[in-house]
Amino acid sequence: MARPDLTVLAIPAFVGAMGVEYWWMHHKRPAAPDEDRPGDYELNDTFASLSMGIGSLIAPFVTGPLVRRLAPGTTRAGTALMAVGAAAAVVTTVGDVLRQRRAHGGELPEAGTLPSDAPQPTTVRSRVDALGLLTSGSAVAAVGSTAVAAASVWALQTSATRLAAISPFRQRTGAVPYLLAIAGWDFIYYWNHRTAHESRWLWAVHVVHHSSERYNLSTALRQPVADGFTLSAPYGVLALLGIPPRYIEDARALNLIYQFWIHTEAVRSIGWLEKVLNTPSHHRAHHGSQRQYLDINHGSILILWDKLFGTFEPEVERVRYGLTRNIDSFNLGTIATHEWRDIAKDIATAPTWSDRFGFLLRGPGWAYERREKLAPPSGAPVAAERVSEPVAG
Repeated sequence: MARPDLTVLAIPAFVGAMGVEYWWMHHKRPAAPDEDRPGDYELNDTFASLSMGIGSLIAPFVTGPLVRRLAPGTTRAGTALMAVGAAAAVVTTVGDVLRQRRAHGGELPEAGTLPSDAPQPTTVRSRVDALGLLTSGSAVAAVGSTAVAAASVWALQTSATRLAAISPFRQRTGAVPYLLAIAGWDFIYYWNHRTAHESRWLWAVHVVHHSSERYNLSTALRQPVADGFTLSAPYGVLALLGIPPRYIEDARALNLIYQFWIHTEAVRSIGWLEKVLNTPSHHRAHHGSQRQYLDINHGSILILWDKLFGTFEPEVERVRYGLTRNIDSFNLGTIATHEWRDIAKDIATAPTWSDRFGFLLRGPGWAYERREKLAPPSGAPVAAERVSEPVAG
């Protein structure tokens, strides 16, 4: 019989806690007339958060088998995926060469020409023609298939079950390995969470959690559904150190359960424990869209990692929740995919492979600045719709 998932068992407690929070905010801390507080519940926002939470529970049953089927070298689908990616890369490269020839009057630039000496890069959207459309589509296919293939291989090779099988250490049970599993998960989580804010590929998954302009316990349940298609530091390394996989699963669940209660405005401070633990105050700052609150306080249970690695920032100014440019939508499809769509648009318009993979792998801030640099000059004719406004948080 499969062991129960502690996060699923905790669902009734989550629902009850949201009811208590709602009662507390309305009866013990009532809002002033016409005051719209971010800590209060709003029907559409709450429905979106809870729906994304349910989706995050269902998604692994779909993405798990899909990831296994798309791993190159293990299935026909994986091999086909790599073939599509390779063909798309060839088509894109040929298109790049032809566009370079056209930009230089039919000749390639001389050897040794620096990018600063060459004409301003011509993005695909500045010339909508057959070549441009073909190159933009093939570029997205090439980068996308490469990313999916890499994520699939990584997921299979770093699973806790596989690493436990090749571990040189004997699995040990008891309180010490259990506590090590919790501490180890917390440490790895810090780096994965930090990377999710510093790499746009991971940010496209994590941005779902930051997309609400509310901050209450329902926000904690607004979880992504595409975790299986990213690269992250493997929690399975704990199994390689001899920690039983079932302990690692419990550590994951306890980590998530802890994070639930810190998504609230009802608790302002917990005293001296603020120095050690991640708390509602620290996590409110993490969800802030003001400049001083961007990319800080990445810890889960412990705030010590942020203090040790220089990413801690206390809550001082009143937090404004959400993204630096909010999506203004409760549509579940928009919430789940808006950043993926923006990445695809940026890759489609990028003139070089460096930019294409940069739009996927580098930070959101770099991507948005680079997008503006590649945009046609103000007043220049543009034959297609402009890329959507950036979303960051």
